[in-house]
Amino acid sequence: MKKILCLVLALVMIAALCACGKPAEKQKFIMGIDPEYPPFSYLGDDGKYTGFDVEVCQAACDKLGWDMEIFAVNWDEKLVQLDSKECDCVWSGMTILDSMYEKGYVISKPYYDNTQVLMVKADSGYGSAADLAGKKVAVQLGTSGEALLQGDLADLASSFEEVVTCQSFLQCFAELSGNAVAAVFVDLPVASSYAAQNPGFLIINENLGAEQYGIAFRSGDAELCASIEGAVADLVKDGTYAKIAEKYPDIVNNLLFLNS
Repeated sequence: MKKILCLVLALVMIAALCACGKPAEKQKFIMGIDPEYPPFSYLGDDGKYTGFDVEVCQAACDKLGWDMEIFAVNWDEKLVQLDSKECDCVWSGMTILDSMYEKGYVISKPYYDNTQVLMVKADSGYGSAADLAGKKVAVQLGTSGEALLQGDLADLASSFEEVVTCQSFLQCFAELSGNAVAAVFVDLPVASSYAAQNPGFLIINENLGAEQYGIAFRSGDAELCASIEGAVADLVKDGTYAKIAEKYPDIVNNLLFLNS
């Protein structure tokens, strides 16, 4: 009986030692992005997601010792997918809206000042929003641009022949390239990034809506938000944030953490 008891105790000790020697599993953090939103989040030439937001999130997760995964959201359903826990946040040039606070979402501090603009073909002859009266204009579904055209800029929208909604900005630009629409209503950094890589497009010099970007978390995830914000603050202090921003000159002047 004593031999059996000793054997049992030995097995328990071995199991305990094995458990102690097993490395702790890293916390997984799933970043929800718009996969077609350069320069904040997009598919790189190497087939991997990149962009300013993606690089900052990866660096923040490295600081925290977390494993980062990326989930490509349907932008029009982004908050539904966040609520269903397909991702832990929506972090992809997302405009902070009062309605998000009203619905209980935890929103980070704003990190970017944005404006809405109209982009047209360079040879179109259009120089103002007024010139687009009676023309078709494209906008991405689920964006603040769409919300503006339905709200504060409803009068402007009513002057257009039609507001054409698309699933992504790339689809909007494809409609413009094919002359299916006369303009795209779009965030300034996205328009600038696209125009820089695709000659023949012009951004009309009118800022049609000021807004700020932030990160959305589920209701009750204030601690998770604080952890990410703390890690990003460390990136700002040690210069990593600025080094990442240098890669994206079209947006660096509007990054609040560098220009406050």
